[in-house]
Amino acid sequence: MAPIDHLPGNSATPDPAGAGRKKRARLIAGAVIVAVVAAVAVLIPVVLGTSTPAPSAASESSVQTAAPSSTSVAGPAVTYYDQPGPPAGSPLEAVEPLKVNVSPDLVGTSLTKGLVGISLEATDLADPVLSNDNASMVKLLKEADQPVLRFGGNAVDRRFFWTSTGEAIPSSYRGDKAHPVRAVGPEDLARVNQLLVAGDATISLTVDLGHYNPARAADMVKHASQIFGDRLLSITIGNEPNGFVFNDVKTGGYSLEQYIRELKEYANAMYAVAPNVPISGPGAYDATWWQPFVDADIPQKKILSFHNYPLYSCDGSDPKGSPTMANLMSQLMHHRAAEYQQSALRIGQAAGLETWLPETGIAACPGSNETSRTHASALWTADYALNAAQLGITRIGFHSSMLTCKGGPPMSAICSGGPYLKSDGQMSGRANFFGISMVAELERGKFLKLDSTGGGLMYSYALQNADGSTTVVLVNQNNPETAAQADVTLNLPGKPLTGTMTQLSGPSYGAEDSTVIDGAKSEPTPLAGRTTVPGFQYKSGTQNFKLTAGTVTVLNFTY
Repeated sequence: MAPIDHLPGNSATPDPAGAGRKKRARLIAGAVIVAVVAAVAVLIPVVLGTSTPAPSAASESSVQTAAPSSTSVAGPAVTYYDQPGPPAGSPLEAVEPLKVNVSPDLVGTSLTKGLVGISLEATDLADPVLSNDNASMVKLLKEADQPVLRFGGNAVDRRFFWTSTGEAIPSSYRGDKAHPVRAVGPEDLARVNQLLVAGDATISLTVDLGHYNPARAADMVKHASQIFGDRLLSITIGNEPNGFVFNDVKTGGYSLEQYIRELKEYANAMYAVAPNVPISGPGAYDATWWQPFVDADIPQKKILSFHNYPLYSCDGSDPKGSPTMANLMSQLMHHRAAEYQQSALRIGQAAGLETWLPETGIAACPGSNETSRTHASALWTADYALNAAQLGITRIGFHSSMLTCKGGPPMSAICSGGPYLKSDGQMSGRANFFGISMVAELERGKFLKLDSTGGGLMYSYALQNADGSTTVVLVNQNNPETAAQADVTLNLPGKPLTGTMTQLSGPSYGAEDSTVIDGAKSEPTPLAGRTTVPGFQYKSGTQNFKLTAGTVTVLNFTY
């Protein structure tokens, strides 16, 4: 398999810790929801004090209801969400009941629209597939709901040549069949801009620092500023400069001090032609490079950016950092990523800068491994993005490739149809892209404090939305092949009139091409068309239901 062309771990051992717009339709304020009936869903009247569900045609266990309550209040007729049932077999492994208490108090961080985006190689700017004429690419951008397309990766300092005058590519530039040298000019940026407009996306660019030339970089930024306008969110100078000496970008050596000197020279040249374009950096996976960037005297410095691949031990020297399924689906993975992100946030926040994670993924290892293309990668992606946002990170880019699904980088969130290296231009999303889509569907909101107990390998998040509703996201990473459904008790900060649900699911951790959202290979059902949380109790601050393992569930409650 051809490796994704970005990874600091390709030839160096990284630091152990790092290495559409869907318009939210307003729910009608009142007592009735009419939802789109799913293929096997059942219309269930909620009667004073009781619920009397009929069994699903697929499985009696697939429709879940709350226990009858003598204190419940009469509510409207609703259609309950029909989630997949637990796996066959008995006895299944019991999951400790999950209890989540959502507070009305705010954490102090927000979920920004466009949080999750796609990172690509800078040479991909020359790919004609990135066009508004490509309906499949436009569809992906809309499903990622206002994403940032970030262009950088290892290619930018090795095989990327910017020219606004049509110069020939210097003979010193080297590539290969899978990773060719490419020239990019203003006409390429104009084509990509049309795609951004069609897909309602923004862009972040990286300029070549490997071939030192501030004037050429400034020329690129001048044209980019004119072409993209407000859609251009930032410019980064070089990709992972801390790895230049390990990845043969600078064979004569390269120091942090040299980087800061060149950073200033590039920034000054760009400021002269495009003073309003923010600079993000250093885009390094070595934490010792972050503070010097923050301290550098450059006027456009607005964003601290860093890269992170939590499973970095490609040679297995660190068993806990190896790209295995056991590591991926573990609390250690969750906590390790959070600790690394917090170390960057402390530096960025102290300087009053936004903190971005523009290049990330599960593993800093080329080729396939146990986690590649799997349903588990979708579960991890959703939790990783939400946890980072709750901590305070405002942009995340999952590194991907425009290469073919067959033979291309197996960790890429998107890929093209066609035989290896012969793309047919039809772009599609892998399992991890569905994880991106679940997070992208969420509206801007403020994170609410909560406490949770039990649930096994389950993570909880809550948001206060602008319209006063509450969104709760439950990422259930328990093994879908062996774990029983988990009993959930959810205490809300109000008494809801409605409660709806959308869910990502899959049959096993290792299943490939089997992740679905609401039973289909598509984005989440729009909010106005979602069905009701199983066993929803009208005007009750406490909701009880069951959740199938291996799912990401988004619940919305209005009051």
